[in-house]
Parts: sequence; structure tokens; C-alpha cells
Amino acid sequence: MSHQIISGNRALSYKDLQGNVLKIASGFDGLGIGVGDTMALMLRNDHAFFEASLAAGVLGAYPVPINWHYNAEETLYILNDSDAKILVIHADLLHRLKNSIPENIQIIVVKTPGEIQKAYGLDEAICSVPPESREWQAWFNAHSPWQNPPKPAPASMIYTSGTTGYPKGVRRHVPSPEMSQKTLQIRKQMWGSQRGAIVLITGPLYHSAPNAFGLTHVKAETDIVMQARFDAEEMLHLIAKHKVTHLHIVPTMFVRLLKLPEQTKGRYDISSLKFVIHGAAPCSPDVKREMMNWFGPIIHEYYGSTETGISVLSTPDDWFKHPGTVGKVCPWAKLLILGEAGEILPAGEIGDIYTVVDYQADFTYHKNEAKRFEIEQKGLVTIGDKGYLTADGYLFLCDRKNDMVISGGVNIYPAEIEKELILMPGVKDCAIFGIPDEEFGESLIAYLEPEIGSELTEEGVKQFLRGKVAGYKVPHLIKFQNNLPREDSGKIFKRKLRDPYWEKLGRLI
Repeated sequence: MSHQIISGNRALSYKDLQGNVLKIASGFDGLGIGVGDTMALMLRNDHAFFEASLAAGVLGAYPVPINWHYNAEETLYILNDSDAKILVIHADLLHRLKNSIPENIQIIVVKTPGEIQKAYGLDEAICSVPPESREWQAWFNAHSPWQNPPKPAPASMIYTSGTTGYPKGVRRHVPSPEMSQKTLQIRKQMWGSQRGAIVLITGPLYHSAPNAFGLTHVKAETDIVMQARFDAEEMLHLIAKHKVTHLHIVPTMFVRLLKLPEQTKGRYDISSLKFVIHGAAPCSPDVKREMMNWFGPIIHEYYGSTETGISVLSTPDDWFKHPGTVGKVCPWAKLLILGEAGEILPAGEIGDIYTVVDYQADFTYHKNEAKRFEIEQKGLVTIGDKGYLTADGYLFLCDRKNDMVISGGVNIYPAEIEKELILMPGVKDCAIFGIPDEEFGESLIAYLEPEIGSELTEEGVKQFLRGKVAGYKVPHLIKFQNNLPREDSGKIFKRKLRDPYWEKLGRLI
């Protein structure tokens, strides 16, 4: 039985995928793409994302996935900063950008398929390719397959979320063939890959973790099912329908799953699942315990970043013994907890997390080498996370350094409070951060995105938190807002909520 990539009612065999990739590589070459060049992808989860990414690699070029939630200005910034020569884009997203794409960028348009139209409630009129545009499939089918040997393929150039300014392109050095093979083997180990696996992709492929998870399994020619847009019940339906064995997920999805009615949860047979892994944000121990009770002891966890790769893994057994841990340092990684002066901190002390891995090529920030060296100490790099190691080597996360609030001289980590608040009935998502306070320097504010039909009140939220966290950790202000701004990973974009409170003071902290 041949393996395939399934999206809605469409299935693409790996034989057809490889044939398409070689035609696309010829087409890209004809448009001037070569070694070290960049080409942008503004695509939802679709076959075209994998086709274009692999074809760029054949030519030694960098695919640059763009968060399709971005508005025209944000998209234009990445197109210009990345020096993209080509943009491959879904028709509905092109319609949204209108005429803001620079004339020097060559555009290839992918028809937005039916399952994506349905998932996002899109009008069919904006999902068709404009007559004057290059239509993806017709364009690449007009080319003969690439005949030359493939060049060493660099990784995708992923842009970070930009929590402290404009997004930065993480550009890896081109790996040797030996390094590429080592990267693939270790990633397969991290993702629990095995013969006969059926993988479900739920997160957006423009984000680094789903991107690595998806491309690893494509390169391993594993059966893959793509979910056009995360929906908790539909995810269960896909697991049951396709007998999914492997799944990458984020904690917010856990919460959405747990809030489904018991009758809905029991409707789907998910016994095929063998390996579930999550990361991207701290997970409430209560949430994870409930998920383990439901899915079974198959939920693994990782810690890493776009810049550093994965350096820490937690097995289910690790987590049961040390609830809340993200795991122990992997054999291919090194991790230190450093203090403000760069000193190595002892077990139990909270500091900055610095890591390095040896399974993938080093990186720089595109056009910003200086910024890359700012985050390095002792040959390791940090992305601003704070945490501590236990005496027996288990890592616990506290929060992002930039998210830590100092109120009345006391350090407060909002993630600790958010993990409790997300469990409140009627709360779809939440973000807590510090705002200026004349007496205490900073005070806490909480933004809540209510579920449809919920009747949350400020006092009700505070009452829910009392007894769950210390009194000084209960936010002074509670705001309710629908459609909170999101980062690439789907997490709430705190900077966009926080900055207006600080800008009038001429500072951001």
C-alpha cells in the first residue's frame, strides 16, 4: 500500500509528490531561484506547502513561511526583509493583500481547496485564481522534471513572533549531507516516528514546530492527515476515521478538547493513538493530568525554540514523577541556567535558560548578525525564557523574561496564573501582564477572551483565582475582549496588548 498525504477528500501519493517537486524545482529555476535565495510561502495547510518547501530545497534555496494572519503591512515587512524573489500564495490570501505585494516579487497562486474554504467559511469567489495570474498546478505541470543533482538543502527560514519588536528571520547555515541525515534521524526520534505511523498535523505549517514535525514525516514518507483548521471535535473525528497514531499539539488545544461535552468525547474511538507530543507553551499540571487520564500515558513534552531546536524532552513517566516538568536535557544538547551576571546558578534557582544542540546547523538572524550574538553566552543561546533545574536534572519553566512582572519588588510569573485561569468555565483564552503602577511599579492586568454565551464578571474571575494563587497574584484589573491578537504559534500576542499602557511613559517596562 502506497503512503500518502491526505487533506480533506484529496490524497497525494509520495510518488506524485516527488514528481511534482522536480517539476516545481525546474519552474523555480526558470524564475531565477538558486543557492541561498529565498522564496516566500503564504499558504494554509495544503499539499502545496510541502511541494514548494521541498522544491526550494532541491535548488539549495530557503523557503520562508509567512504567518497568513498577518495584515498587508506585516506581510510586506517579511517579504522585503527576507529578500524573497517568489511568493507562493493561496488565492483567498492574495485577495486579502490586494495590490500591496512589491512588483519585483513573482507571484504563483494556489487555488484555495474546498476543505480550507469550508473550514474558514470563505466565499468561493475569492478562492479561485485570478485569470491573469500564474496558477500553481498548471504552471508547474508545464515544466519538465529537474534533472540535475539536488543541492544541499537549508532549513526553512522561520520568522519569530516578534514579541520585542519586528519578527526576525532565523537563517540556518547550510548543513553538510551528514548533518542533514543526523537532523532527520534525531527529529524522527523526538517525534516518536516509527514504521506504520499515521500522523495528524493540526497546527499551522508556517510555525516552526508543526513545520519541523510535518517536513520530518514527509521526508520519512509517512502517512499524513492534515487538518485545515484546528477544531477540537473534528480532530477527534480525524483520529477515529484515519486511525491516527501520532499527533503534535499545543496546550491551548488540550484545553479546547477538555471543554468538549462528555457525550462528544465518547463518540470517537481514539484508541489508535500511540504517541502525542506537545510544547510551545507551559501546560497546567491539572490540564495535562486530565489529558493523560483520557488519552492514556502517551503524552510527551518538549522544550525548544525556532533558534535552538529541541533540547529537553519529558516522557509520560518523567512527568508523573515530576508533575509540571518539561523534562531532562537530551543527549544531543547542553543546557545551563545563568544569573544576571552570567554565572551558572545552582539547582532550584530561577535564571535565564541557555541551550545548544549538536544535531543541526548553527543559525544567524537574517541581516542582523549582531542580534544573534547578543543572545549568546558560553557558546549557548537564550530566547528569554526563565526557569530552574532540580537537583536530579529536571527543567521547570517559569515564564518569558520579558513577561515577568516586578510588583512591589516581588517577581511574578504570569504563566503560573494563566495556567489556573484558563481552566475557568467560560474562558476561551487569557493573557496576564504588567502595567504601570505608581505605588508598586507594576500591577497585574488580565485580558480574557470569553467563550460564546458565557457571562463572566470581573469579580467572578478574581474569586475564581483566590485560593488557587497567592493574593498578590490576583490581577487588579480584568478586561474582556473577543478575538485577542495572536502570535505565529497561536499564543496571544501580549506585546500588542501591553505596549499601549507603557508607550505614554516612553518605556516598555
